[in-house]
Amino acid sequence: MYAITVDEPGGPEALRWTEVPDPEPGPGEVIVDVRASAVNRADLLQRQGHYPPPPGAPAYPGLECSGVISATGSDVADWRVGQEVCALLAGGGYAERVVVPAGQLLPVPAGVDLVDAAALPEVACTVWSNVRQVAGLRRGETLLVHGGGSGIGTFAIQFGAALGATVLVTARSGKHDRLRELGAAHTIDYRAEDFVEVTRRVTDGRGADVILDIMGGAYLPRNVAALATSGRLVVIGLQGGRKGELDLSALLAKRASVTATALRSRPVAEKAAIVRGVRDEVWPLVESGTVRPVVDRRLPMAEAAGAHRLVESSDHLGKVLLVTPSR
Repeated sequence: MYAITVDEPGGPEALRWTEVPDPEPGPGEVIVDVRASAVNRADLLQRQGHYPPPPGAPAYPGLECSGVISATGSDVADWRVGQEVCALLAGGGYAERVVVPAGQLLPVPAGVDLVDAAALPEVACTVWSNVRQVAGLRRGETLLVHGGGSGIGTFAIQFGAALGATVLVTARSGKHDRLRELGAAHTIDYRAEDFVEVTRRVTDGRGADVILDIMGGAYLPRNVAALATSGRLVVIGLQGGRKGELDLSALLAKRASVTATALRSRPVAEKAAIVRGVRDEVWPLVESGTVRPVVDRRLPMAEAAGAHRLVESSDHLGKVLLVTPSR
């Protein structure tokens, strides 16, 4: 098969469409003939040498895919050859075939194109596990989403609105109209506005009950300032750095919490539990059209370098997909 490999860490030009050995399924695993994968920020970090795959994961980038099951290992009872699926991966999505633990498979939701289904697993699992499972967002609360134009952001807006929350987002001003169409009640231009002031103003001084943050250190003090009493800040990315000042007095006064989570490095059993939760709670929303994949564009997988440049520029909205050659 062919896959995107990285011989030496570097820029997008380090990505190569290379012939590599076919994978073989082990017990409890399946082989998926990949139709599409999606570009995530973690893939950019891996290409740069900053985020190696966890032990046992394929060396190729790619944290999600869609495709068709072509083989099953022993102990796989719930999935069959020929079934269309999408999958959460620890790596390996930028390839024509990938081995997947059966617990990380999801059926392609009714009404969703097989290629577009590749835009769902990573964002659905990340958003559900953090917004619902960790932060416990409830109807009537306020959710602040940073990076609203990203794959995570566009999904979190829809999911938060579907739960009955009021959703605020930070994003470039050129993306605001589209984000309001997805369900954002208020959009904040992070380059021209102070999200703390806007959040306080639109919540009558209460602040946000839940904040989903991709920035990390650079936003930490302001995120705490933007929290409501009993607010929950969940950090899922470090685009603004690894370190920031945490005012524990402010956190105590608000009886608030700060949690940081990662999905890729979790044990297979934990990922399987998250996937089950997504199938139970999120897939019905997708199949009803309440939540849908947001795809900026599709590119041939051999052109992964161009896709990485696009995501690095942040000029996209939603997911950028990499599509395998037609067989």
